[in-house]
Amino acid sequence: EKMTTMLRYASRPLFSVHHAKRVHASTLPHTQTSLRWLSSGDETPLRNIGISAHIDSGKTTLTERILFYTGKINSIHDVRGKDGVGAKMDSMDLEREKGITIQSAATFCRWNDAHINIIDTPGHVDFTIEVERALRVLDGGVLVLCGVSGVQSQSLTVDRQMKRYNVPRLAFVNKLDRQGSNPWSVINQLRDQLKLNAAAVQIPIGLEGNHEGVIDLIEERSILFDGERGEVLKYGEIPEDMKDSVEEKRMELIERLADADDDIAEFFLMEETPDTNTLKAAIRRQTIACAFVPVFMGSAFKNKGVQPLLDGVIDFLPQPKEKENFALDIENDERPVAVSCNDDDPLLALAFKLDETQYGQLTYMRVYQGMLKKGNSITNVSTGKKVKLSRIVRMHSDDMEEIDSAGSGEVVAMFGIDCKSMETFSDGDMNMVMSSMFVPEPVMSLAVKPKQSTKQNAFAKALGKFTKEDPTLRVKVDPETKETIISGMGELHLEVYIERMRREYDVECVTGQPNVSYRETINTKQAFDYIHKKQTGGAGQYARVMGFIEPMTEEEQKELGKTFEFENKCIGTNIPPEYYSSCEKGMEDAMTEGALVGCEVQGVRVVLQDGAAHAVDSSDQAFRTCMANAVRDTMKKADPNILEPVMNVEVEIPTDFQGTVVAALNRRMGMIQSSDVNDDGSGTKIIAEVPLANMFGYSTELRSLTQGKGEFSMEYFKHIQVPRNAQEELMKKYKEAQAENDS
Repeated sequence: EKMTTMLRYASRPLFSVHHAKRVHASTLPHTQTSLRWLSSGDETPLRNIGISAHIDSGKTTLTERILFYTGKINSIHDVRGKDGVGAKMDSMDLEREKGITIQSAATFCRWNDAHINIIDTPGHVDFTIEVERALRVLDGGVLVLCGVSGVQSQSLTVDRQMKRYNVPRLAFVNKLDRQGSNPWSVINQLRDQLKLNAAAVQIPIGLEGNHEGVIDLIEERSILFDGERGEVLKYGEIPEDMKDSVEEKRMELIERLADADDDIAEFFLMEETPDTNTLKAAIRRQTIACAFVPVFMGSAFKNKGVQPLLDGVIDFLPQPKEKENFALDIENDERPVAVSCNDDDPLLALAFKLDETQYGQLTYMRVYQGMLKKGNSITNVSTGKKVKLSRIVRMHSDDMEEIDSAGSGEVVAMFGIDCKSMETFSDGDMNMVMSSMFVPEPVMSLAVKPKQSTKQNAFAKALGKFTKEDPTLRVKVDPETKETIISGMGELHLEVYIERMRREYDVECVTGQPNVSYRETINTKQAFDYIHKKQTGGAGQYARVMGFIEPMTEEEQKELGKTFEFENKCIGTNIPPEYYSSCEKGMEDAMTEGALVGCEVQGVRVVLQDGAAHAVDSSDQAFRTCMANAVRDTMKKADPNILEPVMNVEVEIPTDFQGTVVAALNRRMGMIQSSDVNDDGSGTKIIAEVPLANMFGYSTELRSLTQGKGEFSMEYFKHIQVPRNAQEELMKKYKEAQAENDS
């Protein structure tokens, strides 16, 4: 398994002329890096970067080239290469078979005078949590875009994640050797769709089959990639026929930069040209401030443009000290406190990923300040448990290199630490926690059980391990049917875990029909006055609640940060104050299991206004039950609706198949949002909103409709109302299932 490592840079002169003294892969020592970058006197710069993009944009291929050029690996193996070896970063058999990345993988390398920790992340929306947790702990990112397809659905998701954690990024327009590639269209999409202040710092020399290299707009020179694997860089003059184009694009770069940077704006207004160092310093400042995105170009598969991108990572992305990080002070109402990123300060480290290996649990940790040293003890801030560090390793995909210590800014992995994902560790003197990450809600569920009942223990162990390492995978046992239900981010997500159970735990599984996560809501305000009376021998149960329920708008839900609200507007003591919390718990019970089909309820505000209690028979349980029944009962009268998840589906197909594919989406109740033909007319991109319940089996249908040439991706968009006939059908099924269970 694989994950992150990171490198540390201390004060590197901002722009050393490392262009002049290029070190090629052939001259780099090819050792298992036992270099120490951690002592306070070490001046080695460090970059922690993630490589993120849409499916099949070339992330893993780009990482493979970076490892080759930095001397970390001796040979290049492609993701779906004919040699069958597969890319270094795709270490799981399942990844190599499917030709996709499932788990984020970490590695580290050295480029000139800097260390770079790299995380290669998955592109499928099903594994979006891997991207989320990588970006949570990284200081910079490379957003890879396909030169033909440009900004795609998962590019939008990755962009949202980068903005959520304020991650500075470079963009790399890949696949410029492909037919129909157009980097200028991609840059326009970055500006229009992602609303980024992006500008090219390179322009390609030739496109499609004629793509030979790039022109550096900052240094104003051409770069050609020679040698068997593009490892020899040839610098030269700008070709005569491209000088006008270079002048135009350089002015565009300065203009875009002037929008964000005052120093460059001054040059621009005075109609002067900034020198190279001034321009680089401004690009670095504004990239780190997330106000500018420099765009690099090339073709990773054809070994073009990778080395200048590495220079860009060093020149423009921040070192750990330059990226602001905050801890929350538990003793002071979780007030944010800036993290220093100094080795000498008390330790603060975040466990962000867990991995089960043959040697036990491997915990990936980002050190924010202080140092981790082998043999020292660290404390889990959440539980107060102390643990001694027996092994610290640095990861290179699934290979490990043992180290003695790790300083602030590093990402390392450790054995022998029992903790949950996103827990904070200190050396005992700190009572602060690092903020957690955003975890999206699952959209699809599947009933699953082992084929052989004798494998029940292995089945439970596998699920326990998977849920610990992946917060988007949820497991619950249906209280009525006693079935094990697993929920996740999509068909592929659940499929992969079922396949991993078979391979890693030898547990064959039987799966039921996938279930969609429906929700329930109301459309009108409705008053309630509900009495709960139960008389048995001795003290009975008595509670009365009065109030109303009303719908909440999406804006109100966003503002509150939750999908329902309880308001207590009681005056006097008709309901004794000690029972208010029981009423709220009862309302929460009703929100967990709605009245229509037993699904979660959203968009409902419950207001308690009055009630009554009995001196003997009233209790916490009586009020809790009373409130739950009151809300469920009243929901039935408040024009209730069932909501279903709708997915944003992006389909890419050859233009010849457009008619049949659109018709198939219409049959699945899809709403076509747009249909764009690419520049040369050979391909079409269709964007549609389709209910998730209608998307099962779509991958097989699309392949048969397009002779295997079509691709699609989807991500959760929102929950919307189901049609009236579908609602009645769902309610009927729910009632039948309940009657069956009762009998």
